[in-house]
Amino acid sequence: MFEAVVALRDVLCRTKGNASVDIEELQTFVEVADAEGISQAALRLGVSKSIVSRRLARLETELGVQLLARSTRGSALTEAGAIFRDYAARVCTEINVAKETILPTGALRGRLRVAVPLSFGPTHFAPVLAEMARRHPQLQMQTCYSDRFVDLITEGYDCAIRVGYLKDSNLIARRIGPVYTKLVASPDYIKAHGSPEKPDDLVNHQALMQATEAWQFMDGDKIITVRPQGRFKADNGTALAAAAVAGLGVAYLPDCLTHEHLASGALVQIMTNHPPPPAGAYLLRPPGPHPARKIRVLTELLIEFFGESPHLAVQPLSHQEDALANT
Repeated sequence: MFEAVVALRDVLCRTKGNASVDIEELQTFVEVADAEGISQAALRLGVSKSIVSRRLARLETELGVQLLARSTRGSALTEAGAIFRDYAARVCTEINVAKETILPTGALRGRLRVAVPLSFGPTHFAPVLAEMARRHPQLQMQTCYSDRFVDLITEGYDCAIRVGYLKDSNLIARRIGPVYTKLVASPDYIKAHGSPEKPDDLVNHQALMQATEAWQFMDGDKIITVRPQGRFKADNGTALAAAAVAGLGVAYLPDCLTHEHLASGALVQIMTNHPPPPAGAYLLRPPGPHPARKIRVLTELLIEFFGESPHLAVQPLSHQEDALANT
């Protein structure tokens, strides 16, 4: 932290002597710079645009430097603003770490923005987030439920919960539990169209898909990848499960979305000799050497939840739980 503070002090000395800068103004400026606009920054911070504008104006007055070039189309960093942003972000990060270090054990403050899948986030993960807020009354929780891939850095999220198979990226992922997937269809669909016995048979079936994703299946120790086709697409897993129950095709879905339908007989598992490989549920965060304590606490709470969930069969986690992974 000392190095970051010294660097910012040097910048301030070069701009306006002994300028005094408020940490809240610094944090607001960093949010505006990262969000590329005042409106989005205000949304992230949970305050009005007028408050953000006043904080920026005070900061620029204190520094004697214009940090943002404003126009009717929005705002952009000036050359001085681009330089100042990096120093300000480092100081804000170090101060947040210092605050966490001196807080009493268990006490969390500040804001935690989490992106969660819509398909089963409200039913499966919302209770965990509510419990997190209950245990830490000084923590502000903001959750976005969406099945689109949220850009954590650009959109200002602290972390995200992702389910399935991760793609390569520079995000840091920690596995919070296994997720098992089944290929399913309704009895009426099977009666009308038959049941596929091997992955190659899927070319003759209607696949219920989110977009143009590939499906993976086990063939002994090998993984086979197929790209099925279908006329029904939805960007939500619950909607795909409903389509499968209605007999529109075969669906490749996690157990947490199908277990009730399987128990009732509305869906049946098919192609059991070629099951999908185990996937996982992960908590992802932006790159950095150490996660904030609020993210560590949420991660442990999610792992605890997975251990107690009757619908997500749990296996022991690897000791190498932190790895570079993807969105």
